[in-house]
Amino acid sequence: MSVKTTLKFLSLRILKKFFWLCITFLGITILSFWIIHLAPGSPTELQTTLNPIASDLTRQRLDALYGLDRPLYVQYFDWVKRLVTLDFGNSLSSDARPVLEKISERLPLTVGMNIASLFLSLLIAVPLGIMSACKKGGWLDNLTTIFVFIGFAMPSFWLALILMIYFGIEWQIFPISGIKSMDYEYLSTFGKMKDILSHLALPLFVYTFGSLAGMSRFMRSSMLEVLNQDYILTARAKGLPEHVVIYKHALRNALLPVITLLGLSIPGLIGGSVIIESIFALPGLGQLFYTAVMSRDYPMIMGNLVLGAVLTLLGNLLADFCYGLADPRIRTGQHNQSGGE
Repeated sequence: MSVKTTLKFLSLRILKKFFWLCITFLGITILSFWIIHLAPGSPTELQTTLNPIASDLTRQRLDALYGLDRPLYVQYFDWVKRLVTLDFGNSLSSDARPVLEKISERLPLTVGMNIASLFLSLLIAVPLGIMSACKKGGWLDNLTTIFVFIGFAMPSFWLALILMIYFGIEWQIFPISGIKSMDYEYLSTFGKMKDILSHLALPLFVYTFGSLAGMSRFMRSSMLEVLNQDYILTARAKGLPEHVVIYKHALRNALLPVITLLGLSIPGLIGGSVIIESIFALPGLGQLFYTAVMSRDYPMIMGNLVLGAVLTLLGNLLADFCYGLADPRIRTGQHNQSGGE
């Protein structure tokens, strides 16, 4: 197969993938825009209900100011036209700041926390799953099974409260809210880093513990399935060392389900942060999204949902790309398909 044919096939595949991503993204925005307006209450009702001097005329003027008096499809098309220029509008909160500006301020904390959590989860779960599979039925496998059941059964908010009570209040080892101490400005550079890390220790533990149990179990099940394949038995029959069989031949294929799990966990960067950031009072996207939902801040809600949709689509693309890196048969299968065409 010539290079020209390969490039043509890859170009068509990329264009087809991009087309379906755009259609999927458009469908997500339509459903999200429609669903958030189905929730009872509106921004103007929440702003005027508790105000004794606000009349129905005031509410109507606010609806006209925010564009909420127009049909829903007109509001959506206006929002899409602004979205093309990356204009998410202004927040309906009291500060009336641009949505993109408020999201960009909160994004580094949430993304950084979740990336650190994923890294720690992989660092612990992959070796743990491999050892459990290789020592099936042993004490380590039984111990990790108990750990997994505890991890699945324990709600993240309950674990967060337990950690706050003991490590924050009883023993006073870590702070339990915020990201900085009162005397943060007077600390040295090393002291500032230590202060921020101490504030993030408990939330990071909750993030990591929540995903560690499931990821280690996925890794164990996948490794057990791979170890029973014929090519693994052949490699062992040739007399290859056990560590070569495990880490060179079996691990690559066993990582495929974990890659899928990682791709699906990327959208949870926002959704999974709502509870933890609200409990620990962290100024991240999760807390911002929760506040926007409670106040019916439609532009802010749509901004967060669009970010979640983009992360979902990027997660799927990343999983497809990592599939090709982990399993060369996927790449060769694509070439065979193009040659057949």
